[in-house]
Amino acid sequence: MPKRKLNPDNWINRYSDYLFNYTISRVNDREMAKDLVQDTFFAALKSMENFKGDASERTWLIAILKRKIIDYYRKSNSKKGQAEVKINYTLNEDETDWLEAQVADPFDKTAEDTLENDELGKAIFKCLEKLPEKQAAVFRMKTIEGLDTETICNELNITASNLWVIVHRARNAMADCMEKTWF
Repeated sequence: MPKRKLNPDNWINRYSDYLFNYTISRVNDREMAKDLVQDTFFAALKSMENFKGDASERTWLIAILKRKIIDYYRKSNSKKGQAEVKINYTLNEDETDWLEAQVADPFDKTAEDTLENDELGKAIFKCLEKLPEKQAAVFRMKTIEGLDTETICNELNITASNLWVIVHRARNAMADCMEKTWF
C-alpha cells in the first residue's frame, strides 16, 4: 500500500466539521471545541514532518485532537494536571474508538442521514447540558470515549464506586431526557 500524503489546504473543508462534532461531544463547550480544533490544525501543521503516511489524514488529525482534549481536561482538573491519564493512541485505521466506530464517514451521508444525525446530535447535546457538570463529564468519558475506570477516577479524583454511581445516574437521566426529546 502506498504511503499517504498530507494536504493541509483541504483540512478545513474536509475535516473541520467532523473534528468539531468529535470535540463537542467530549467537552460540551462550543467555544472550547472550536479552540481545540484550531489548536489541532496548528499542531498538525507544525508536526507535518512527523507524519509517516501509515494512517489517513483524518486518523492522524484525530490522534492529535485526542491529545488536545486530554490536555484540556488536565488543565481544568482541580489538581491542575496531576492526574495520570492513560489512553491508547493508535493510528491503525482498523482500530477505531467508540465514536468513529458508530458514526459513518461524513462523505457517505445522504441529506436525510445528515438531517437525522444533526437532530440526534442536538438532542444529545441538550440532554448533556441538563446533567450536572460532573455527571456530564463522567458520561462523556465512560460512555462516549470509552475510557477505563482508573483513568476516569484519576482524572476526576473520584473513587471507582463513586464513578459507577455517577455513571448509573447519568445514564438514567440521559435515557429519560432522550426519550422526551428524541423519540
